[in-house]
Amino acid sequence: MIGRHDLLIGGACLAAAGAAYGLKPRRTVTLLGKGRLADLVPLRFGAWAGRDVRDLVAPKEENSLAAKLYSQTVERVYRNDATGDEVMMLLAYGSRETDELQLHRPEVCYPAFGFALSHNSATRLALASGVSLPIRRLVADAPERRESIAYWSRLGDSLPSSGGEQRMDRFKAALKGYVTDGLLARFSVAGDDPDHDLAIAESAIVQLLKAVSPSSLPVLIGSPLAHAFSSVWSRS
Repeated sequence: MIGRHDLLIGGACLAAAGAAYGLKPRRTVTLLGKGRLADLVPLRFGAWAGRDVRDLVAPKEENSLAAKLYSQTVERVYRNDATGDEVMMLLAYGSRETDELQLHRPEVCYPAFGFALSHNSATRLALASGVSLPIRRLVADAPERRESIAYWSRLGDSLPSSGGEQRMDRFKAALKGYVTDGLLARFSVAGDDPDHDLAIAESAIVQLLKAVSPSSLPVLIGSPLAHAFSSVWSRS
């Protein structure tokens, strides 16, 4: 005879199985579609001219973690013809943002490569009147090198500014039955003056976003912010 205790345990197991099935994503939502990330971002905008490089992210051998995380990357160094300033840009795109495959945030990755973070804060970067992008500012130090970093991440249309927000946004998507794509956009300047270097990086970000086609902007900053930015920028 099956006892009451066994029935309770069995019922709990069935409930857990049902919940797990309910959380299992059943469709994928991607803003990039079949496009190429490199085609969305201009090599030249304003006084900035870019060149493609291959050393801004960990090596992407066939079975490496980076190869599994990111289906597309764009690695460029932009140089300002007027000032000589240089900004390193990494765009890393993952077509599926899951527990196993998720964007690795720079505040985690830089220390893993031997950097110490002397600054780590969330802020908002003004793009246009009344429109701002949530970004994170980092200053990473290593022997004989300092990088000032401004970056943001996108999961579907969400723009999480911390690892906790990133996990919560992924959980909310799972509750709705889908898995989103993800993008990490990192801009950095090597130098000894973080305030100056961050200002350079953030100025380049704003100018670059203004140069991207309105139809491509959602891939970089999500649809709601892209629409708001395009509406204000087109009238200015």
